[in-house]
Amino acid sequence: MTAVVAVSILLSLLLPLSLSCPKGCVCDGRTKVVDCRGRGLYDIPRHLQPDTLELHLQDNRIRGLVSMAFRDTPLLRVLDLSNNSITSVSPSTLLGLRGLQRLSLASNVLRELDRRLLGPIRSLSHLDLSHNSLTGLPGAMGESLRNLSQLGLAHNRLQRLDKSLLENLEGLGHLSLRGNPWRCDCQVIGLKLWLETFLFRGGVVDEVSCSQPEEMKDKDLQNVPYQLFHSCMTTSYNYLFSNIHHLESDRSNRGHTHGNTHGNGNPHGPLGMGEGYGGGGSGLPECEPKQRPRPVNLRHAIATVIVTGVVCGIVLMMMLAAAVYGCAYAALMAKYQRELKKSEETSKGDHGSADEKEPLENAIA
Repeated sequence: MTAVVAVSILLSLLLPLSLSCPKGCVCDGRTKVVDCRGRGLYDIPRHLQPDTLELHLQDNRIRGLVSMAFRDTPLLRVLDLSNNSITSVSPSTLLGLRGLQRLSLASNVLRELDRRLLGPIRSLSHLDLSHNSLTGLPGAMGESLRNLSQLGLAHNRLQRLDKSLLENLEGLGHLSLRGNPWRCDCQVIGLKLWLETFLFRGGVVDEVSCSQPEEMKDKDLQNVPYQLFHSCMTTSYNYLFSNIHHLESDRSNRGHTHGNTHGNGNPHGPLGMGEGYGGGGSGLPECEPKQRPRPVNLRHAIATVIVTGVVCGIVLMMMLAAAVYGCAYAALMAKYQRELKKSEETSKGDHGSADEKEPLENAIA
């Protein structure tokens, strides 16, 4: 009788688990892990246990992710969809997964991601989007990546990254960017400056190998000197303040670099790029028209603006004082003329009465 009761209890515990584990998958009721990798699945399996924490779906044949595809597993922490054939992802695919920490969409056929995909997720720490066909990431997605520590973007079709996206990656520690056709023109200066700050904070990045223009092909963006982007500095004015220490040291070393270049008789300038990159050539291809450069030392520029404002203020006050003095002088002169005229009229009246008295006295005499 005791054996029958024990078997009944065991079956009652195992039956719900067996019913909630998709066919062909392996479910661990203790760790709450569901492993469905390499099962030839075309869709997300249904009837998953609601308390599932990890779901592994890599190495399948999934082609698309529909809206609220994981509504049955709201407590999901780890989701691996790598090495499938995913071409489209609905903006509301991850809706409800507020606690998601690791997401892998690597080795798929994604061309773009909607800015609403991560939605209210704020706990994401690992995101792997490598080996896709992404041409960019929406800047608005950065709000959901503030706590990200690892980001994989290797082997896509990225040519540049949105500035607002980079500025939100405050907690990032590891970044993978290799294998992308980076276009190292004026538009990539923001990425270069951000990478320097990122490395200074202790971050780790593999490489950013330039693909275009031809003169910079196969060169690592991190090793390209700032002189080659001199005409582009005005396009990244906000970044200059955060990297002023680098710009000042670069300015102090520019004279030494220039002297060594002429001393060695190298007509091509640094890295042998030709005259188009020294400052006397045509500049970077497809860069913005070269404008009058701003002062490299921005503190001097700010001081100049302040001094100019003070001088203009003093001149304005002097002009105002001169105008007040002129008005006061004119008022005093007018008052003086009125009093003078009044005194003249009074003196004439006195002379007239004296003349009238004199004939009268003569007649009496």
